[in-house]
Amino acid sequence: MDRSSLTKFAWLSIAAAIVTIGLKSFAYLLTGSVGLLSDAVESLVNLVAAIMALAMLIVAARPADKEHQYGHSKAEYFASGVEGILILFAAVSIGVAAVLRIITPRPLEQAGVGLAVAVVASAVNFVVARILLRVGKKNNSITLEADAHHLMTDVWTSVAVIVGVGAVALTDWELLDPIVALAVAANIVRTGYHLMRRSVAGLMDAALPPDENDKLLKVLNKYKEQGIQFHALRTRQAAGRRFVSIHVLVPGRWSTHRAHHVVEDIEADIRSVLAGAVIFSHLEPVDDPLSFQDIEIDR
Repeated sequence: MDRSSLTKFAWLSIAAAIVTIGLKSFAYLLTGSVGLLSDAVESLVNLVAAIMALAMLIVAARPADKEHQYGHSKAEYFASGVEGILILFAAVSIGVAAVLRIITPRPLEQAGVGLAVAVVASAVNFVVARILLRVGKKNNSITLEADAHHLMTDVWTSVAVIVGVGAVALTDWELLDPIVALAVAANIVRTGYHLMRRSVAGLMDAALPPDENDKLLKVLNKYKEQGIQFHALRTRQAAGRRFVSIHVLVPGRWSTHRAHHVVEDIEADIRSVLAGAVIFSHLEPVDDPLSFQDIEIDR
């Protein structure tokens, strides 16, 4: 899929955020529940995050140019990083509102209608989150995946809030409402931390994940059986793009033509298991001692 087409899913996320903000705000006004207020605040954060995701996906889809010769795909990490920060901000806001409600409790009103509205809003978020997660994983888009996880966090938040508000309506234990809100805030902090950690790893050129690295090694092992050696293998991921750098060591008696075709086969096999990988290969004779002096980054 052309990565520029991913922006339509960011628009879907924006639309879902606007709808759920309206529904959850209405539910809060009906009930006065600080739990539902916390849910509405998180949806507001969803809207800001979705707008940021749209902007970064537009940047990431740009082709390489003179100033960015490896493309713009790393822009997606800024979106997920900002989303992580916004999630943490939402958690603090929810926590403050919950503590204030503990200090000054108030009864809930029209809980039944408010809960029905909240259920509809949660259903909207769930459907959109599943779509974003599927498309994000298929296209290796950390931005869409982050947005999907954020929305799923919102769904579980809503479930907790709905259960809490329902319990308050049944038991008249008013403190349960802010306690649920505090639990929601704690869960949001965990999600925000994982998003920020993943963004930092991408910006720091972290290696490919273990499952993808195993696929790469499986390809190389097949050629090792033919007497070909490898070293200086390095990988990194920039959102939807994977980069692989490797030195291929072949018998010195081989012709350049034969060695070149083998390297082409190796690169093709790597791309078959790592779709869209950018591969930098360096051909060397295995029987030349000089070939083993450039294994480290700093030769």
